[in-house]
Amino acid sequence: MSAPDLPSELLDSLRALVAGELDVALPPPVAAMVAEVRRRWGGTVRAVLFYGSCLRAGRDGGGLLDLYVLTGAGTGPRRRGTARLASRLLPPDVYYLEVPFEGRRVRAKCALLELGRFERLTSPVTFQPYFWARFAQPVGLAFAADGVRGRIETALARAVGALYLAARPLVPAGTSARDFWIAAFRATYATELRPERPDRPRELVDRYPERYARLFALLEEAGLPLADPVRARRDWRLRRWQGKLLSVLRLSKAAFTFAGGADYLAWKIERHSGVPVRLSPFHRRHPFLAALHLGLRLYRARAFR
Repeated sequence: MSAPDLPSELLDSLRALVAGELDVALPPPVAAMVAEVRRRWGGTVRAVLFYGSCLRAGRDGGGLLDLYVLTGAGTGPRRRGTARLASRLLPPDVYYLEVPFEGRRVRAKCALLELGRFERLTSPVTFQPYFWARFAQPVGLAFAADGVRGRIETALARAVGALYLAARPLVPAGTSARDFWIAAFRATYATELRPERPDRPRELVDRYPERYARLFALLEEAGLPLADPVRARRDWRLRRWQGKLLSVLRLSKAAFTFAGGADYLAWKIERHSGVPVRLSPFHRRHPFLAALHLGLRLYRARAFR
């Protein structure tokens, strides 16, 4: 797939930068989980990406690992009827895994997505930032089948370009690299129901200041044509409206594939926002209705920002 809005020279430069980030040393608990992913989904697995807070910390820390499991075309778990339609309309499919490790349990949230769809969803042709905002951040390549690594590098480079193109019109000329990326991530967070502190975008950027400065310099020097600021702000208003609706729908969908998901979500929200969540037997018996009810209640309580 081509991305005409990213010149080949710029794409190559971005690829070189993100490629150097992929080879992370996997902590033993993460390696154990990746082995379980490959055992569970076998030859359908084309790549496993490790990202999120555990990657930034360099350990799982008793939290939940974030893994993206990229599969070959038409090789993921078989679904029928409504489940198949939901998988098509609301990617990715999210699963919960546990593995024993040195006397404790390692937990992971595994998002399954076909590699070809991943390439499209992380590119500038995709309107919603759900994918390209995540993968404009550092990513570790925990596993890649033969011939896949280059495709991953290109997809990640395009994700960086997609975030820049969408967010650059929001800030004035002369904005520093740090302030730009903080504003960019803040804009993407506003498109989801995220149980995160307001200073999370700043923490993301300050964790890798040199990385974001280098990316910004490459993108600024490329002189890419940018959208009119008025149009860009209108697009972001639409992204916020659409994104929050999609967040509720994804939460509802995940309730059927994410074993123990209700308890995990309650823990995650309380951990990040400080807003206590108490689940009733009704919430566990009726996950779809519970997701809608809890989402509204927690929004009113300002658990989501």
